[in-house]
Amino acid sequence: MELDDAFANAAYIPDGDTYPDKWAALAAAFRTTALCELDLPYGEGQRHRFDLFHPPRLARGVVVFVHGGYWRQFDKSYWSHLAAGPMAHGWAVAIPSYDLCPDASIPEIGDQISAAIGVISQRVLGPILLVGHSAGGQLVARMTAPRLPEPWHDRLTRVVPVSPVADLVPLMRTSMNADLRLDFDTARVESPVNMSAPQIPVIVWVGGSERPVFIDQAHALSDMWGCALEVEPDKNHFDVVEGLSDPRSDLTRKLCGTTYN
Repeated sequence: MELDDAFANAAYIPDGDTYPDKWAALAAAFRTTALCELDLPYGEGQRHRFDLFHPPRLARGVVVFVHGGYWRQFDKSYWSHLAAGPMAHGWAVAIPSYDLCPDASIPEIGDQISAAIGVISQRVLGPILLVGHSAGGQLVARMTAPRLPEPWHDRLTRVVPVSPVADLVPLMRTSMNADLRLDFDTARVESPVNMSAPQIPVIVWVGGSERPVFIDQAHALSDMWGCALEVEPDKNHFDVVEGLSDPRSDLTRKLCGTTYN
């Protein structure tokens, strides 16, 4: 359809089709050495599970990473290695799966992530940091204005949407909408650019080599919310999030609000 190419990523990234296999291998290797609890339930559904990674000392709080894939792909098993950076700064890291479109709607997925954070908040004390990539960026941004007050909301300290889909209305003009099933009202309500600015620190992160639509949407969200924007040079839509695996990366340090020696 009209905007399919604008939101296409793999075709414009060298060896883009190899990334999922690489992520899965790195994640599986990381799980063999990390102190972790796997497949913890937060709901009744088969995919309502999260993995929880623990630092070697009492955690300062918990980072919740929400994966992308246009709400249609992937699960928690692809991203375990991204816990390494925040763990080195003393944070526990939780990575949930969620139901995918078309089996669930985007609002339903948002409710699942909220439920996951609620259960995670009971497992780890202290501040809660949210980071999400692509569709996960929309989901964590959406968590700053939950549909109902949540007990964990007062503990929310920082949110970092990475390459977020911040305006869902254009997705109605893509073939993906056969699965996403967005109508205009839902697309507007679920778009972070149409939400009030949260009262907590937000850093919108995007790669400098991403497709123009992602750079434009990152700028739009930063402008609408009056929050920080980081454009990381030479990063594409797939490798921009890999900084979370490195405790020394700018992404990890700014998410955690710490330095690393």
